[in-house]
Amino acid sequence: MEDKKLIFSGIQPTGTFTLGNYMGAVKNWGSLQEEYNCIYCVVDMHAITVRQDPAKLRQNTLNSYALLMACGVDPEKSILFIQSHVRTHAELNWILGCNTQFGELSRMTQFKDKSQRHPDDVNSGLFTYPVLMAADILAYNADLVPVGVDQKQHLELARNIAQRFNQRYGDFFTLPEPYIPKVGAKIMSLQEPTKKMSKSDENPNACILILDDKDTIIRKFKRAVTDSDTEVCYSEGKDGINNLMTIYSIVTGKDFAAIESEFAGKGYGDFKLAVGEAVADHLEPVRTEFARLSKDKAYLKKCYTEGAEKAMKYSQRIVSKVYHKVGFVDR
Repeated sequence: MEDKKLIFSGIQPTGTFTLGNYMGAVKNWGSLQEEYNCIYCVVDMHAITVRQDPAKLRQNTLNSYALLMACGVDPEKSILFIQSHVRTHAELNWILGCNTQFGELSRMTQFKDKSQRHPDDVNSGLFTYPVLMAADILAYNADLVPVGVDQKQHLELARNIAQRFNQRYGDFFTLPEPYIPKVGAKIMSLQEPTKKMSKSDENPNACILILDDKDTIIRKFKRAVTDSDTEVCYSEGKDGINNLMTIYSIVTGKDFAAIESEFAGKGYGDFKLAVGEAVADHLEPVRTEFARLSKDKAYLKKCYTEGAEKAMKYSQRIVSKVYHKVGFVDR
């Protein structure tokens, strides 16, 4: 790999990404390939911390892999793989778990949230999965990790684990820094704009999936919740309009002042229709490319097999040194 900083990021295999996943993270992954060495993976091992239907998980993992490619991740420029295909993640996870304190894990807010959402299955994997996330990152000694607000705590833990290991066994791990993209935003629900957009929302009009067809996208935007005002302008208290302006700004490249001027004297109806059309047109190439890749199963298999081989070769060198440092007999 070239002498550039290394970025690592993973995404859960939910099958189809929301507009929030896309705009907050995945949309930027393709452009990062030019500036950094990038390692991306579909984190299927993280997914089983909540109960999954095996056939559905397998299909969702393949769909997520194809979608990343459709969104611009090039397996020739980046290492793109499926997490469970690279055993070093699980191997490093155990060692890092032995360097993580119980108290640290019990403070993780996502564990508390998910425990409340899945009270019938509060398993130990759900409790320790931030250690696996640290292993994902440290197996490649990544310099940077793109993180949303909800993952900052986990990255901080990964840094603490790396620091503790370095103090015990001598400097070895790079302390990963958060990568905050220049463009990228928290996209909110179209029906409750104070809540993050989520695929699990009970209201189907709250969330745009990036494989939704044009008519569906426009219909959902037309139904988006706004306020009793009529002026398209970004200001406090106008959560619905602020969210729509953020989305429109990302897909058109226009700043808020330009958007306000474009819709001066026009109502919310005109604006919602324009946002829907702009988003649908922006996502059209992604939908087309995903449909093409999904049909070419042999090519997809070639990509994820080669991706796993590259990831294994890279991470094995690091994990072998970690094994040696903790005192294991060399293989």
